[in-house]
Amino acid sequence: MDTPSKVSYLTVTAEEAGQRLDNYLVKHLKGAPKTLVYRIIRSGEVRVNKGRADATYRIADGDVIRVPPIRLSENAGKTDPAAARGPALPVLYEDDALLVVNKPAGLAVHGGSGVSFGVIEQLRAQRPQAKFLELVHRLDRETSGVLMIAKKRSALVALHELLRNDRGMDKRYLALVKGEFPDGRRHVRFKLNKYVTEDGERRVSVTPDGMESHTIFNRRARYRGATLLECELKTGRTHQIRVHCAQSGFPILGDEKYGDFPHNKQLAREGLKRMFLHAWRLSLNHPLTAEPLVFEAEVPAELQTYLNKLESLA
Repeated sequence: MDTPSKVSYLTVTAEEAGQRLDNYLVKHLKGAPKTLVYRIIRSGEVRVNKGRADATYRIADGDVIRVPPIRLSENAGKTDPAAARGPALPVLYEDDALLVVNKPAGLAVHGGSGVSFGVIEQLRAQRPQAKFLELVHRLDRETSGVLMIAKKRSALVALHELLRNDRGMDKRYLALVKGEFPDGRRHVRFKLNKYVTEDGERRVSVTPDGMESHTIFNRRARYRGATLLECELKTGRTHQIRVHCAQSGFPILGDEKYGDFPHNKQLAREGLKRMFLHAWRLSLNHPLTAEPLVFEAEVPAELQTYLNKLESLA
């Protein structure tokens, strides 16, 4: 049985300021699917200071947010037992303000869009004593590697400021792409437009009025019909590396959204059953102490096995 809610008004506190509107609502509407949150924002039913706002709006101290009546299951907000039973995520670093984990491929960073739980729900279920756990950034479900979680609001605000400046973090990914990439180093820039499909799936297209994006591709190794690239993010747009690779004529192997679909089927038969994109290295100064930090996640075994196979054919 579902329980209908009433119109409610939420006032943003100083501690809550700085986060995105959609993330704020997901946290407060316990059990509400993220697709529902996006729908009520897009429809204008959610109002910020009596006006419409985008899902990416950064809430400010004192903002008054109107939330429309929604129907939630009686079990909404309860901890998912499956999340608590999930395997412990490899921890790369942890202190009082920051938690860094090595996310496996196939695990979403948060629940929603048909996913019952993700990294953040699993961590909250496994660490019930933690008062604050929030994602600093995202990785696609199909992408593995370094993922940061803030354990303090002050750390989250500082890290979001670094991300907005696009200069405070050095993020490196490894991508195996189709074809022989000709350049040792190449700057790629496209204007990207993010949109959500009717079923709530995020997609990105290249459009003249899109957001500026910039990736530097560094060639790491050549194989027969494939190239290993180190991708240096200068901006952090949704699906940036995947779209930049595809638009450059070198789609990432195993990419089910922007890749070469017939080729992906052949790759699966050869043993590569996931997208070859891995967030392997992240460098930044600690958000509270300014200490230089470098986090690295080894290439997962299933990707390294495929690389070894290509090397044996060289």
